[in-house]
Amino acid sequence: MISCDKGVLPSRRRLAMLGRMTAPHAPTSPQLRMDASALNDFLARAFPATPADQLPKVGEIEPGRVLIASRTSERSLRPGGVISGPTLMGLADAAAYTLILGHIGEVAMAVTTSLNIHFLRPCKPGELIAEGRLLRLGRRIATVEVLLWTEGRDRPAAHATVAYAIPDGAAV
Repeated sequence: MISCDKGVLPSRRRLAMLGRMTAPHAPTSPQLRMDASALNDFLARAFPATPADQLPKVGEIEPGRVLIASRTSERSLRPGGVISGPTLMGLADAAAYTLILGHIGEVAMAVTTSLNIHFLRPCKPGELIAEGRLLRLGRRIATVEVLLWTEGRDRPAAHATVAYAIPDGAAV
């Protein structure tokens, strides 16, 4: 630590260590294995009991990023007329799942290991949008950061971090 008239500043070594800890890791293979159309087709096959109009739709996918949308209905609302927490968590999970599958291919048994969500403001009814960003894609665990909104990206309703276990044998 270095002392100065404005307080104590961290050393260069500490700053470098903090930078390594907080910097997002690029996927080991930036190539996508599935595009938006293939992901939407996969979701329809993987979840046949869900009506097609209730499945989330992948709008955009690029290396390290996905944009996914879901229509909300009366069933998605909680008392007070705002979108329920479970609905937000479900779309955050779907965004992470599709982003990871976009990178590793059709691996249906990639499963959620943790989902941590912060509700930032009431989420008004409307088309619910989630943007996922890949923080780390390892051989066994992938971590995705998800921002959710209905009113615009500049007014997020929730922020989530989702981790997925990648099964043995998946090509990462």
